[in-house]
Amino acid sequence: MELLARLAENPSRTAILLDVDGVLAPIVPRPEDARVPDDTRAELRRLVARYALLACVSGRAGADARSIVGVPELTYVGNHGLELEPGAEEWETRLGAFLAEVDWPRVENKGLTAALHYRDVPDEAAARRELDTIAERARTAGLIARYGRKVLELVPPLDANKGTAVRRLLEERRLSRALYAGDDTTDLDAFAAVETLPLGVRVAVASPEGPAELRERADLVLEGQPKVLDLLRAL
Repeated sequence: MELLARLAENPSRTAILLDVDGVLAPIVPRPEDARVPDDTRAELRRLVARYALLACVSGRAGADARSIVGVPELTYVGNHGLELEPGAEEWETRLGAFLAEVDWPRVENKGLTAALHYRDVPDEAAARRELDTIAERARTAGLIARYGRKVLELVPPLDANKGTAVRRLLEERRLSRALYAGDDTTDLDAFAAVETLPLGVRVAVASPEGPAELRERADLVLEGQPKVLDLLRAL
């Protein structure tokens, strides 16, 4: 693809920004079992030495993303960009207090955010109804509640998202050329940050569970997570 070729022509002035789950790591029934394949890790090690910035921007906590990817040389930003925002810490206590009153079997507490998973439940419709009730309680408590791929996400009401994280990373390094690859609704904010650049490439990793808008706004659509390895090799 011509856009990828243009990025690869000048790697010393280019950023490669990647989501983790559903992009670098295949989606698995239990989030704690996620792992980036060895051949993908090898490509990441090659690219981190080649590009000005190679970063993972994840909904997971940054430390968890680092562990799953397994390439410590990369830059990691977790919790949908909240980890870069001053003042976010006060919401960790409030979120913890809210979660202490939530009765749900699969709660992933990431400190600043939380994910309530319902993948592979026996009755998905019933699970969604119960989660809708939890979502309303979360909103009453001042949190933002939003659905992703088989998950209800709870986040603080701060002006921080994957898009603000991408902008901050690029501004800090004075870069105006970037690729961002994502697979879910929260990646649309990162798409918005990249599309304003002189050279920005938006890559959608498509799946039946993914939002249609991601595909519609992408410059390049990969039909499934295994295609990500081909993308990395092209860079």
